[in-house]
Amino acid sequence: MGRADDRRARQKGARRAKKAAKQGGIRRFFTWKMVLGYFVALGALGVGAFAILYFMVKVPPANAAAKAEANIYKYSDGSIMAKEGSVNRESVPLSKVPKKVQHTFVAAENKDFYTDSGVSFSGTARGLINTALGRGKQGGSTITQQFVKNYYLSQEQTVSRKLKELVISLKVDQDQSKDYILQGYINTSYYGRGAYGIQAAARAYYNKDAEKLTVQQGAYLAALLQAPSQYDYSTAGPNGKKLVVARWNYILNNMVEKDWLSQSERDGLKFEKPIAPRPIPGLEGQTGYVIEAAKKELYKTGISENEVEAGGWTITLNLDKKKQKALEKAVRTELTDKLDPKKRQVDKDAQVGAVSVDPKTGGIVAMYGGAGATEHYFNNATRSDYQPASTFKPLILASAYENGSTTQNGTPITASTLYDGTSKRAVKGSVTAFAPPNEDDKSYGPINVQKAMNKSVNSVFAQMAVDVGLDKVKSTAMDLGMNGDVKNGFDVRPAMSLGVMGASPKEMAGVYATLDNHGKKVTPAFVKSAQKGEDQQADLPDPTNGQAISRGAADSVTQVLTGVVDDGTGQAVRTKGQEMAGKTGTSDDNKSAWFTGYTPDLVTSVGMFGEAKGGKQVTLKGLAGGGRVNGGDYPAKIWSSFMGSTLDDDSTTKFDLDTELDNLPQAPPSTSESEEAPTTSAPPTESESPTPTKSATPEDTPTAPTTPATPSTPPSTTPTSPTLSPPATLPGGEDDGSGDGDGPGGG
Repeated sequence: MGRADDRRARQKGARRAKKAAKQGGIRRFFTWKMVLGYFVALGALGVGAFAILYFMVKVPPANAAAKAEANIYKYSDGSIMAKEGSVNRESVPLSKVPKKVQHTFVAAENKDFYTDSGVSFSGTARGLINTALGRGKQGGSTITQQFVKNYYLSQEQTVSRKLKELVISLKVDQDQSKDYILQGYINTSYYGRGAYGIQAAARAYYNKDAEKLTVQQGAYLAALLQAPSQYDYSTAGPNGKKLVVARWNYILNNMVEKDWLSQSERDGLKFEKPIAPRPIPGLEGQTGYVIEAAKKELYKTGISENEVEAGGWTITLNLDKKKQKALEKAVRTELTDKLDPKKRQVDKDAQVGAVSVDPKTGGIVAMYGGAGATEHYFNNATRSDYQPASTFKPLILASAYENGSTTQNGTPITASTLYDGTSKRAVKGSVTAFAPPNEDDKSYGPINVQKAMNKSVNSVFAQMAVDVGLDKVKSTAMDLGMNGDVKNGFDVRPAMSLGVMGASPKEMAGVYATLDNHGKKVTPAFVKSAQKGEDQQADLPDPTNGQAISRGAADSVTQVLTGVVDDGTGQAVRTKGQEMAGKTGTSDDNKSAWFTGYTPDLVTSVGMFGEAKGGKQVTLKGLAGGGRVNGGDYPAKIWSSFMGSTLDDDSTTKFDLDTELDNLPQAPPSTSESEEAPTTSAPPTESESPTPTKSATPEDTPTAPTTPATPSTPPSTTPTSPTLSPPATLPGGEDDGSGDGDGPGGG
């Protein structure tokens, strides 16, 4: 027993000795004195390295970006369309800028600017780490650092550039006054709207010189520097407006904190909205529209406004030079040459927008944005504040095919399905009562879907939308590419069947291009490629990517739309030997008129809009001394003239369709059926008019009596073929005596 205890004691002692020896070895290298020594040595190395860096890095002359290079825009064939190189900048001495306006920039970016050393070591360290880890652009720089970046260096995000920025900022802060640095900062910064420097910004946003800016205006310009495009109050969305106002308040509160503004004066200040954007000289005609649209596409790829505006880019567009000139000529010969703005106000109010897309590549090959970027600032080709009207109806049919939908009595919805075309017939199965009148209040009685599309019968498609399901219709529309104004007016209600939401010609061209492309999604693109130097290249998305709807559904709709051209409201565009598909659209009160159509190789959407001074939406009725303007009139004529000029001997003449359309007998023609006759008046012209409204106003929403009229008794004639036995009551034929106050969306 004694020997066992002795053995255990010896083993325990050995373990203690081993542990003590091990700890002693570690402590030899990591005593607190030695750890402190390591930190001191490391710090000395860092200081030494920084001293060497400080000695080696010199303050360079102003960089090329500060002088700005030209951006070159090319057609798809490589020929030059335009050079954009004149920078909108006019430097002013700091003495010309009110003291409180100077303070707004300091309060916005760097409250301790007047007392700091010119750099933020913590912000720079954070930026270095994030840049090294590839986390993108980081904030935290002082005004001095931002001035150095703008004036001496570049916008690239690299560790070496940030280290140079740090050293040069320290030297500039030592060698120059704070006023010199602040003056350089506000004169080299980019404010959006093509404006470099505070003087150009003051003119662009408030139409005054910098020396006349108020403190609240200065606070807005200072707020812009964080995100010039997103914070432009005139064009920003709801979130952008909210953010810029919040930053404006933040700046003024900081001024109070620094005693640059009294609390009583702060309390009396109200946010002052800037003026609407004005054209930039040198971007006349369609060029200005195209360049601005191309820039917006580049911004979406992650390239900043500053990077694009600094210049040096070669931007190749999808625009085809011949097609572009042909589209401009078509608008001129079929419309603007026939107007007399001095004689008729409506002729002055007419605006036109058009977009033509290659359905196979998704490239925008031609665009018409309006009278010219220096005459009418807003691009009619991309604006989405007018109703697409009946050009939306094919999307309802597409949803029906895609979802295998049936009528209220269980009949599959196809081109041959019979509906009740009675005007003002109450829609059956709708939670919201709706009873839209047809064009000219015309009733058609029993009518199949093909003829209803040909004649653009409102009552049929209102019922069909409910049969398919309004949520499903909206979902299909979004899948096809109707996303431009979905958040601002695409309400799920029966009236959506008449196209009462907002849409642009570019958007509708994309939707129809997707149909033409057999259901494969087409997102129209202006930019083909964008390159700066040898290294920087824009990462552009594929304009044709993913299947939006099945080929069978898309091709079936195309088959139906060929009937609109052959025997419907789109007959004006028929060309012998060339198969075409398309749809007209005319909104309530004739405020917009459309024709969107396609051949196997090209899709074009033409929209006409009534826009009075101040952006108010007005009627096109009486244009060129005529009457009502339908989609089958001027829009169809422009479309036909342009598309006809693009056809050649190599053009495809037939659609390659894969459909399963049934061959059921069609409803006999009703004696009341008639086409949407184009007016015989002379075509309209666009003219200058200011800012458009953001979305369709309530007065644009079709109206109808609260209680709809009881539908007329359908004609007694019925299909004679035994293969089709329509129910006693056609789909939606029961009148529940309700209505929701919405009326026609036009034809």
